[in-house]
This record gives sequence, C-alpha cells and structure tokens, in this order.
Amino acid sequence: MSALVLDGAAVADATIARVADAARALGLTPGLAVVLVGSDPASQVYVGAKGRAAKLCGFHSVQHTLPETTSEAELLALIDDLNRDPAIHGILVQLPLPKAIDSSRVLEAIDPAKDVDGFHPVNVGLAASGVFERALIPCTPAGSMILLDRACELLGRKLDGLDAVIIGRSNIVGKPMAQLLLARNCTVTIAHSRTRDLPAVAARADVLVAAVGRPEMVRGDWVKPGAIVIDVGINRIPAPEKGEGKTRLVGDVAFDEAARVAGAITPVPGGVGKMTIAMLMANTLTAAARAKGLAAPSV
Repeated sequence: MSALVLDGAAVADATIARVADAARALGLTPGLAVVLVGSDPASQVYVGAKGRAAKLCGFHSVQHTLPETTSEAELLALIDDLNRDPAIHGILVQLPLPKAIDSSRVLEAIDPAKDVDGFHPVNVGLAASGVFERALIPCTPAGSMILLDRACELLGRKLDGLDAVIIGRSNIVGKPMAQLLLARNCTVTIAHSRTRDLPAVAARADVLVAAVGRPEMVRGDWVKPGAIVIDVGINRIPAPEKGEGKTRLVGDVAFDEAARVAGAITPVPGGVGKMTIAMLMANTLTAAARAKGLAAPSV
C-alpha cells in the first residue's frame, strides 16, 4: 500500500484565496497585529510568513518587533493599545516569550474577540463547551481538521464513529484537536509519554494525530493499515548527507515507513505547517466580521 500524500501547501493556498475573496465580498479590511519579542530565528521565520499571508489576503498587517529586554509591563501596555485599536481585529503574540515574561498573563491580556491564536481562557472554554460558533479555534488543530476532511473526501470515508488517537496533550494542539474530533463524532483517545504500550494504542487508530514534538517517534508499525495520519510535528535534525552542519525538517512520524501502511498522510514540510497560517487568516477574518456585526464567512 502507498498512502495518499496530502498536499497541505495547495490546500492552504486555496484557503487563503477564499479568505481574501470573502473579505472583499464583505467589504472588510481585517487588521492583524503580530508581536515578536526577541530575536529567536524560528519565530522570525514564522512571523515573516504570517505577515506575507496577511498581505496576500489584502489585510491591514502590522508587526511590532520588541527587544529581548522588553519588560512584561511594556508588552502588556502594547497589548492594551492594540485591544483598543479599532483597525486591529486580530492580535498574535509569537511564542515563546523571554523567560522573564509570564506568557499566561500576556495571553490572558488579549481581548478574547481579537485572540486569533485561540489561546485565551474564554476561547478555550467556549471550545471545550462545544460552542465553536462563538469561539476562535487554535489554528493548527483547525487546519488539521481541514486536511482530515480532505483525506476523507478523497478516500470516500466519513469521520463519524472512527477511532481517533492523538499523541500529545498540549493546550495548543492535543486538547483542542480532541474537542474538534469529538464534535465530529469520533471516539477520541489522548495518548502521551506516560501511556502504557503507546504503539498498541496508536495502532488501533483510524485517525492518528502526532503532536508530541519528537522527531520520527511514530514508526510504521504503529500505524493501522489504511489509517489517516496527521503529522503536526516540525523538528529540525542533523543532515550530514547535505554537508557539514546542515539540517533538515522532519515530523513526529517516520514518513517513509508510515506512508507504506497509511491510507493518507501529511508530509513535513508541506503538510500542516502552512495550514496553520491559513487558519490564522481565517480567524482574523472571522474576528473582523464579528466586530462589524456580520456573520463570519465559512472558508
């Protein structure tokens, strides 16, 4: 068996195009403010990609780059200004923050209506209660669900009643992913580092979501034949075959092994990563529509 490889980049591009069309149709110019504290190289790459996507969508895009020495009080003051700015509908504070800053306090300071990352306790609570129509959903799980629906469409399956196993219990991916799958009538197991016989738990999954942050941890014999595998991991590992000091990106799944068994699988790179950015644009559009008293468009 050779798995269907899900082209996340193509699906993300189509999603971003739909967001841009919907914003124009509604006569909206959504405003997105991205805040970067410090000079973490990976964060700089992500922030740059988010800014480029916002411009593609025709959004009002603002980036605030603050030095590593920025105090928590200074960052909170900036967030307060952005909360009160009517031209800004979405606020994203790039994580991780410097150790001297309490990330929880910062994320809770963002107006929940502008919390396009979906990390504010109000949005977390709405999602946990199944009130998705009022919440802003974290971008990576939301994007993963679009890819999962695409896989089901191509394979001629329905999610209803499928066994789903999520490896990883983070607030950013694992837990909200479980809520989204439950809402689609899957039977959901959240597995983690303390799960007994993790390979056996994974191997019973019709839908396997890997979000643990360990390169190529999920091996081919962990995958049920025909399963849909969503690999959320992005890990950089040494690549001596490319030359001294070179690296390459891999997921949490041993792709070549899993692709011989799975029904469908997301690659890394080229899978979930770009979908995260696409759903950030979708959330910003949703926030802008709600701010104007309009129904949020479906993208």
